[in-house]
Amino acid sequence: MISFFAKLFIKNYNDTKQPAVRQAYGMLCGIAGICLNLLLFAGKGLAGLLSNSISITADAFNNLSDAASSIITLLGFKMSGQEADPGHPFGHGRIEYLAGLFVSGIILVMAVELIKTSVQKILHPQELAFNPAAVGILVISILIKLYMHLYNKKIAEKIDSAAMRATAVDSLSDVLATTVVLAATLAEHFAGLRIDGWCGILVGLFICYAGINAARDTINPLLGQPPEKEFVQRIEQIVLSHPEILGIHDLIVHNYGPGRTMISVHAEVSAAGDILTLHDTIDNIERQLQTELQCSAVIHMDPIVTDDAETSHLKDMMTAVIKEMSPSLCLHDFRIVKGPTHTNIIFDVLVPYHFKMSDNQIRAFIEKRAKAIDPAYYTIINIDKDFT
Repeated sequence: MISFFAKLFIKNYNDTKQPAVRQAYGMLCGIAGICLNLLLFAGKGLAGLLSNSISITADAFNNLSDAASSIITLLGFKMSGQEADPGHPFGHGRIEYLAGLFVSGIILVMAVELIKTSVQKILHPQELAFNPAAVGILVISILIKLYMHLYNKKIAEKIDSAAMRATAVDSLSDVLATTVVLAATLAEHFAGLRIDGWCGILVGLFICYAGINAARDTINPLLGQPPEKEFVQRIEQIVLSHPEILGIHDLIVHNYGPGRTMISVHAEVSAAGDILTLHDTIDNIERQLQTELQCSAVIHMDPIVTDDAETSHLKDMMTAVIKEMSPSLCLHDFRIVKGPTHTNIIFDVLVPYHFKMSDNQIRAFIEKRAKAIDPAYYTIINIDKDFT
């Protein structure tokens, strides 16, 4: 159904890299979610009245909260598509993450309320009235929610949306929740087991777990999570495909919402090269990144000496020194400054987070090894962290 309406109402529906297309998909799924969840609320509400089941009634209100979640998702996609303005020069894309966080919050609130109501049901049990129509409604609702999970998950992957992933998780939790409710109804009718309240608690706990996971998926982009490895690898492939670029480092990816990514990276070039030619190459790479990855790029040129034997020899020795500490360490921006009494060896060391040695210990280790080679060597070391 969603694919049909997408082809019908979304122009260039396959070009999901475009913000307008992403926004249209999000709004379409939001409208579908509102309609289907209101339908499920009405059906389960009727089933709860017919069977006198607290777990069915609670499940009905869970669908009502899902309708509210769909409204938030709809508004989130609508607002995130706004153009940049003086107060928000990087656009409003992160509103989509906030929408997903609100959805997660609603999931958690409904989970707590369901658990509280279920505890009261255990303390004050009431006999369920078995009704075939109520059972039929539950079966249909499971099928509808399973369909909603599948299309939300598919669209989330298609447009890379955290808010849609949260909605897909919510739909799957509803499938399992309603399945448990159905099992409780059948167990009491056929086996005389009064587990309605206990099943309500089980459903509430599962929904709570799903809500926490969905919240994590939306909070991490807001706090600043590392970029996807595939995205980093693609950046490296594009930049290093130009023969003038000898290496890259200090790559930082800033995420201001889907389709609103800025990157900065240092590109090593030969110090002997023509600066105007190299600058032109850098400009071309920035445009290529914009075209192929839809990201704004700023590239800093790092000239390195490639034709000096002493520099190359010292670089090899310092590389061997840092590899003594750990194979995970690497260096870049290597250069030497020779004076009449001593030689400054200047470079950066890339150190993983939570490395066993402190920054000062790393510097002291390298300084000691350099002095052992030649007392006239002085190391000037900057410690870098990997932001990817």
